[in-house]
Amino acid sequence: MLDQTSPKPLASVRNLRVEFQTKDGTVVGVEDVSFDVNPGETVCIVGESGSGKSVSSLSLMRLVEYGGGTIAGGQLLFDRRAGGEVDIAKTEQSLMRTIRGNEIGMIFQEPMTALNPVFTVARQLTEGLRLHRKMSNAEARAQALDLLKQVRIPEPERRLDQYPHELSGGMRQRVVIAMALACRPRLLIADEPTTALDVTIQAEILALMDQLKREIGTAVMFITHDMAVVAQMADRVVVMYRGRKVEEGPVEQIFEAPTHDYTRALLAAVPKLGEMEGKPLPEPMKLFGVDGQEIKPIPGTEECLLKVDNLTTRFPVRGGLLRRIQANVHAVEDISFTLNRGRTLSLVGESGCGKSTAGRSILRLVEPESGRIDLDGTDVMALGTEGLRKARRDMQMVFQDPFASLNPQVQLVDQVSEPLRNYGIASGSELNDRVAHLFDRVELPRSFLRRYPHELSGGQRQRVAIARALALNPKLIVADEAVSALDVSVQAQVLNLMMELQAELGVSYLFISHDMAVVERVSHDVGVMYLGRIVERGPRASVFGNPQHAYTKALLSAVPIADPRRRKSAKDLNFKPISSPIHALDHVPDASAYDEVEPGHFVLSIDSGY
Repeated sequence: MLDQTSPKPLASVRNLRVEFQTKDGTVVGVEDVSFDVNPGETVCIVGESGSGKSVSSLSLMRLVEYGGGTIAGGQLLFDRRAGGEVDIAKTEQSLMRTIRGNEIGMIFQEPMTALNPVFTVARQLTEGLRLHRKMSNAEARAQALDLLKQVRIPEPERRLDQYPHELSGGMRQRVVIAMALACRPRLLIADEPTTALDVTIQAEILALMDQLKREIGTAVMFITHDMAVVAQMADRVVVMYRGRKVEEGPVEQIFEAPTHDYTRALLAAVPKLGEMEGKPLPEPMKLFGVDGQEIKPIPGTEECLLKVDNLTTRFPVRGGLLRRIQANVHAVEDISFTLNRGRTLSLVGESGCGKSTAGRSILRLVEPESGRIDLDGTDVMALGTEGLRKARRDMQMVFQDPFASLNPQVQLVDQVSEPLRNYGIASGSELNDRVAHLFDRVELPRSFLRRYPHELSGGQRQRVAIARALALNPKLIVADEAVSALDVSVQAQVLNLMMELQAELGVSYLFISHDMAVVERVSHDVGVMYLGRIVERGPRASVFGNPQHAYTKALLSAVPIADPRRRKSAKDLNFKPISSPIHALDHVPDASAYDEVEPGHFVLSIDSGY
């Protein structure tokens, strides 16, 4: 029974039950879940992938039916702007079209699947404004431009006329956030909204959502696996496990006195910035409830596996009637580093800084303009098609978006076994055994072998992508945001798994990430990238313990801490706008020059624009 003095909830979920029909019968996605969201309140729903938190949010939007789900019981009460409470579970779809986007906004987890690939950013951003707010094309475009500025997209005027595939993962996510905020909804459902964002953008997006909450009383239902974000944002926390609510309470209570074992396990799995202080080598995390776990530092070797010299990758910008090249995007500009066998080098920086392009350039998935790449004595830049195919046995990649990197029409067993078949390594029952063993290693049940990607949660899909990368026992794995889509307990298990494999097999990782706490946990060495250049690099303990470059300091100050009593204030988030990486064809950038501030710790000495 609600207290009479408390505000009327904006949204109430009452005894929700959602079912999915599968080949194996009925699967219950959510069972008897109840919670309220009050005006101006942020309720964070946390739990592992597959716990039912996204299903709850999709039910409130009545989108769960389009994913094969059925609301089998319960009520979804929503207090509409025009007055009057409606039960969304029983509302006609014609009325839902009015409510969606206008009164309930949603930020989806995977931006590439939330955006239409054939429409420009402007078309997708203005659609809701024209439909719900009855704006003219010019008014809607001006508002769309303002929204892109709010979510801090560089060169917003140019981005309006681009298509989703022309933007980086972080930029696509910011477009999705701008779309959700466009009509200033009463309830904003944010499903992992900052997963693909680097820490400075994440900090500003969280501040933006907080500001919106204060200004117009927007309530926020925030679904996340990042406990540091929960500590920064939440008023109340709902913890879900296997489709049920196991704990609910104010954020301080959940963090300081959790009562359920699952909540304790979740909090134990959170990597915290600063906890590796005094430990020069990476080591696996101590997980809650895992007995007999050996925690051994991973020393690596002094033997060089990968040497990159003066790598430069640029993309042409075409325009005009004849689509001539008018300028170049300097995505990667004169970067050099070495990576030793059995060690991890992490590249960190904001989205669009060139870290993913650097990883793809090293594997020749993107053709570099110049530079030298030496992988275990092989000059990768000099290889032809056949030579490159052979070299790819030694270098594999785990991509950022698992939905885009897996084939939706092929069973998982065939996708993971494909590299083994392609290179003639195994066949028949041996092939099946190896694939089953890979599934065991990434903590996926063997019953998933016959499933398709859409039948898995985001975190489970990413584990399939990691299993496929491990199939050929490569010497180098480029992990591009490999754990960003995973919830904390699975992330901790996968990171521990990757580190155990490193200790066991001597595999080297080029780890591309924006999560500074994860980077601190796994890295031997760190390179901080800004506008295509490495502005600071060195041993992890030196870069984190004694940051020298202004940009590195800004990155570290933006990291949210998993403690609700140590929230970042707006004044902590004073970042400079990102300069444009686009330069005229005749632009000749300075060569990268570094000062060695301590042994092995280098800082860019030329002006990088920050």
